[in-house]
Amino acid sequence: METNPALGVAIFVMGGLAGAVFYLPFKKVKNWAWESYWLFYAIFGLVVVPWALAFSTSPNLLSVLKAAPGSVLKYCFICGAMWGVGGLTWGLMIRYLGVGLGLAIGCGLCSATGTLVPPILKPILQRLLGDGSAQQPLGEAIQNGIQTLYGTPAANASLVGVAVSLLGIVLVGMAGMSKENELPEEAKKKAVAEYNFKKGILVAAFSGIMSAGMSFGLQGGGALEQLALTTAPVTSNTWRGMPVLVVVLMGGFAVNFLWCLFLNFKNGTLGDYAKGNTPIAGNILFAGIAGAIWCSQFICFKTGEPAMGATAYVGWAVLMASAILFSTLLGIFLGEWSGTSGRTRSLLSAGLAFLLVSTIVAGYSGSLQAQPAPAPEAQAQPAK
Repeated sequence: METNPALGVAIFVMGGLAGAVFYLPFKKVKNWAWESYWLFYAIFGLVVVPWALAFSTSPNLLSVLKAAPGSVLKYCFICGAMWGVGGLTWGLMIRYLGVGLGLAIGCGLCSATGTLVPPILKPILQRLLGDGSAQQPLGEAIQNGIQTLYGTPAANASLVGVAVSLLGIVLVGMAGMSKENELPEEAKKKAVAEYNFKKGILVAAFSGIMSAGMSFGLQGGGALEQLALTTAPVTSNTWRGMPVLVVVLMGGFAVNFLWCLFLNFKNGTLGDYAKGNTPIAGNILFAGIAGAIWCSQFICFKTGEPAMGATAYVGWAVLMASAILFSTLLGIFLGEWSGTSGRTRSLLSAGLAFLLVSTIVAGYSGSLQAQPAPAPEAQAQPAK
């Protein structure tokens, strides 16, 4: 498939927008505990929507899953479960820090971990799974993985894009800390009812790093993608990542489903699903919409990868940077930054600018990868 970096970046950015706004439909849920509406979010976002899409776009889905190496399925499932543990605290992070600052810090850590680790992890995984490089020493496999991150113009530009993205994340985080020092407690509580910076930072650190498991899983299912492209009836290159997506999300669903049911029993909230004077159908609808919107960010991630070629791994940084950009703009719209000083707003503006630039650099790195190698010069013909 011919690469199209501009299209790939645009798809990643749309995914980031979905990741920034997915939480909004939850505001319409009435008279339900967190675990009750989160359960339906998980059912729709982790099972119903991805499987429905996979069946409609990947005609060989079941054949691929049946033929896939068990070790790869297990790896993708476990990575999804790792994300699931981190994702359970995502809502708590927003509760303590607000949409803008919470997603900025959580996505920032998730971005750094999920962008830089998978290229290093890939050759290690191939060695452990016996994928043609099982005889390669582990140290050499790690070194080869690190070398994929730099050396070529495209890889170097990708690293610059990641660095610019992280700088933007740091500036947004500094703006958040400046806001913490400026606003009186009443103002913080007005914008974010349960604002608690210290608790929020701890939750965001845990959630961000664990949530990078999604990137590990989605980028570690190459064997499934290859089967999707070669098992009749073949899946198109654009949708080759759907078998990987459903396996990873099932790992996340297992964790979320069990935890929500545990809290239902523990907190006595099982009655939420039949509680009188509660818009049950509406609650299910809005929780399901939140799940569908959330899932679409990773659908965008997997469908944008083919357009990026060898620099596809930078898509994770673009996805997270876009989520931070849009979530911060949403936080501004919701009044979370009202009353802050010019210094704080300047830090915030600079951070948003760097996040925007990082997406442009990512697109440029993809265009470098897409450029054909210069043809070798014709050898001089000997004189007759």
